[in-house]
Amino acid sequence: MPNMPSIPQQSQHAALLLNCDLGESFGSWQMGLDSQAMPYIDQANIACGFHAGDADVIKRTLTLAKQHSVTIGAHPSYPDLQGFGRRSMQCSEQEIINLMHYQIAALDGMAQCQGLQLSYIKPHGALYNDMMSKPTVWQAVLQAVASYYKPLKLMILATNEAEQYQQQASTLGVTLLLEAFADRRYTDQGKLTPRTQPGAVLHGSEVLQQVQQLLNYGSVTTESGKALPLHADTLCVHGDNLAAISQLQQIRELINRCQQ
Repeated sequence: MPNMPSIPQQSQHAALLLNCDLGESFGSWQMGLDSQAMPYIDQANIACGFHAGDADVIKRTLTLAKQHSVTIGAHPSYPDLQGFGRRSMQCSEQEIINLMHYQIAALDGMAQCQGLQLSYIKPHGALYNDMMSKPTVWQAVLQAVASYYKPLKLMILATNEAEQYQQQASTLGVTLLLEAFADRRYTDQGKLTPRTQPGAVLHGSEVLQQVQQLLNYGSVTTESGKALPLHADTLCVHGDNLAAISQLQQIRELINRCQQ
C-alpha cells in the first residue's frame, strides 16, 4: 500500500450516502446477504432481471427496503444472465434505451404496487463500465434516463471529469449522483485501478482508511500515493458475505460519527 500523502487539514464532513447492489438472487440460486445489509444502507440498487433477480426476488427486496426506509434504485444491465451482466455487448443506442426502459419499468411498477417510488438508476457491470468509457454508450444511457416518463437520477462513477458529465446531463434535465468505491484503489487520472493490477482492491483497514479520507477531506489516495480530490454523493459498499456485512457496519459507524 502506498504511504499516506500529505492531506490538507480541512475537514469536509460531507453527507455521504451508502449504496449497495441487492436483489441479485435468482430462482434457487442465492446471492448476497440482503436482509443483513439493508439496515445499514441508504440506497438499494435492485437487479431488474437481466443479470440477476426475478419477480419473487424483486418483491422480497422491495419489501425489505420499505421495512428499513431505504431509497430504491433500478440496477439494469445488458441481457446477460449467464455472465452476471459482466460481459460487454454490442448494442445500438436504441437497443440500450429499450433494454433500460424495459427493466426500469418492471421495477418501477412493482415498487408502486408496494407504495414505493423509484428514485434513481445505476447501470450494472459491463453496462456501467461501458457508460464510463464509451461516449456512445454514455449518450444512450443518458437518453434512456432523460426519456423515461418521470424524472429519475442517474448514478455514475465519481471522477475528475465529473463536471463535464454533469454539464451534458443537465442539458437533458438529468441529475447525477456521483459514486465512489470504498474498496477500490484509484489511478492518478481518477479512474478505478483495473482489477488485473496488484493492489486494485482494498481490504480491511485500507477500506476504512479510504472512507475516512473521503469523509474528512473529500479525497482518496491514488496508486502512486497522491491525494486525489474526489467529490462523491454516495459510496458503494458490498453485502455479499459476513465479512462484508461487518465492514459495512463499521463504515456506517464512521459516517454517523462524522455527521454528528
